[in-house]
Amino acid sequence: MGLLRSTMPPKIQLLAVLAFGVAMLLIENQIQRLDESRAKLERTIARHEVAEVEQRHGEDGGGRDLSPVAENDDMVIIYNRVPKTASTSFTNVAYDLCSKNRFHVLHINTTKNNPVMSLQDQVRFVRNVTTWREMKPGFYHGHVAYLDFSKFGVKGKPMYINVVRDPIERLVSYYYFLRFGDDYRPGLRRRKQGDKKSFDDCVSSGGSDCAAEKLWLQIPFFCGHHSECWNAGSRWALEQAKYNLVNEYLLVGVTEELEDFIMILEAALPRFFKGAAELYRTGKRSHLRKTTEKKPPTKETIAKLQQSNIWKIENEFYEFALEQFQFVRAHAVREKDGELYVLAQSFFYEKIYPKVN
Repeated sequence: MGLLRSTMPPKIQLLAVLAFGVAMLLIENQIQRLDESRAKLERTIARHEVAEVEQRHGEDGGGRDLSPVAENDDMVIIYNRVPKTASTSFTNVAYDLCSKNRFHVLHINTTKNNPVMSLQDQVRFVRNVTTWREMKPGFYHGHVAYLDFSKFGVKGKPMYINVVRDPIERLVSYYYFLRFGDDYRPGLRRRKQGDKKSFDDCVSSGGSDCAAEKLWLQIPFFCGHHSECWNAGSRWALEQAKYNLVNEYLLVGVTEELEDFIMILEAALPRFFKGAAELYRTGKRSHLRKTTEKKPPTKETIAKLQQSNIWKIENEFYEFALEQFQFVRAHAVREKDGELYVLAQSFFYEKIYPKVN
């Protein structure tokens, strides 16, 4: 091949290079068109599914005004899932349970996976979640930042849940996911496919995909839609994220203890999660998604990332979330003979007055 190239006239070589470049551009354009067509098809299918559900509800209601729904049936949960925190494994549990436990699961699919909604989309989303009775009880999930429903003047607020992960482990998983994908959809072309550089090599060479700024994700997801939330290294964002975690989230688990998180959810919200713990332990889809070709970083790589102020702040948030979860778990479950079990109700009512004759 080298001999052939050396004997080719320069003009022919140039034309060959140009032809190759044009061919690659055409292929990339075709791939982009296929992706757009797939996205349109997914949206069409989603609209069709929604129409079917609404039609069934309409037939059940016989055209009459619906009576007030029971409290449990008016419940809405939002799982604003952080990427690469085992969110697919947990979401699959919800999908497997929704028919049996009679609730709806809806994926919040944002354009280009942008976690920040425009103001007009925030209003639309809040209105949908609070007034879309056909979708209640509902479990919404998607890669979106926390949204404070109270600022929109609505009566009911959804319950938020989430899961966090060690910041460096999450970034390493995401780095390899973009290059090699996972075993959930192994044939899907990833954005960085073909890049064989390891995470260690990326860090040592100062690559952008492994820079400390890429660690800044869990804090803004909990902080929300304020501009300061997305300012990497912001102490204000950290404190706001902590505040929201404690005051606005029913439960925040950690990837490393996902089964415990699911067990507590089942005990607290059986309307949605009855049977979830057993399904997670035995179900085929629960551990389905594993990032391919992932290599653990060296101690030197970890030490270099830990020098950054961004890692220190993100890790402080992770440690805070972990401490909160372990506190909740200590008061909710006990271990016996190597098995965890949920504590029974530990309060009751007495001295009830006035006495009934």
